[in-house]
Amino acid sequence: MIELRSPREIEQMRPAGRFVAEVLTEVRAAAAVGVNLLELDAVAHAMIKDRGAESCYIDYHPSFGAMPFGKVICTSVNDAVLHGLPHDYALRDGDLLSIDFAASVDGWVSDSAVSFVVGGSATPQRAAADSKLIETTEIALEAGIAAARPGKKVGDISAAIAKVAHAAGYSINTDFGGHGVGRTMHGDPHVPNNGRAGRGFPLKPGLVIAIEPWFLETTDEIYTDPDGWTLRSADGSRGAHSEHTIAITDDGPLVLTARR
Repeated sequence: MIELRSPREIEQMRPAGRFVAEVLTEVRAAAAVGVNLLELDAVAHAMIKDRGAESCYIDYHPSFGAMPFGKVICTSVNDAVLHGLPHDYALRDGDLLSIDFAASVDGWVSDSAVSFVVGGSATPQRAAADSKLIETTEIALEAGIAAARPGKKVGDISAAIAKVAHAAGYSINTDFGGHGVGRTMHGDPHVPNNGRAGRGFPLKPGLVIAIEPWFLETTDEIYTDPDGWTLRSADGSRGAHSEHTIAITDDGPLVLTARR
């Protein structure tokens, strides 16, 4: 069911957005060469406890997950792009890390993700490829947000994202994409990263959604890691993921998870 939020409810959602942004900022700052993915999860876990927030991930067990997730952030490294289950792995120089985080504050949820390179890339070629991939997801996110205006449709967001990806030479997987956000992390409508402009659910003031372009370097095919959660590229190429939770208002899109 698609729900529209009142201006008052959108104001009540702002603290969750700020908290999610703060956690991503802190986890990114902690993600240095030699730091273990479990240490990053512990940083986020401590911030959740201190804030009195609730994790959206730790007990999350959808049909595509092998078991409850059990951690509070997703850490996807290199050829992993989504749902990366934190495990005993020390970050290496040049790793491409995507961090995805969602939490509930006072009963309202926000969801956001960021990708970056840890340390420095091994070669100029690798650095250029990583930079292009990450920047393309960020530009696609900006394009999707810009299209999220009253009077438009979900397909306009999808088409804007796809235009950026295709111009950069990336293909698109539509198995996972953006989604409604509110009292729970995942709701309607689904917001795919490819679609036809002018199609789909009408965008109205009060709609709150997460927009999340994610692309792989040389494929659009993925498989699930033996851990039962982490999604990896079928050909071993790297992936990147950018995401914000936004509210559609009469004045245009409001980014609730904007990071300073």
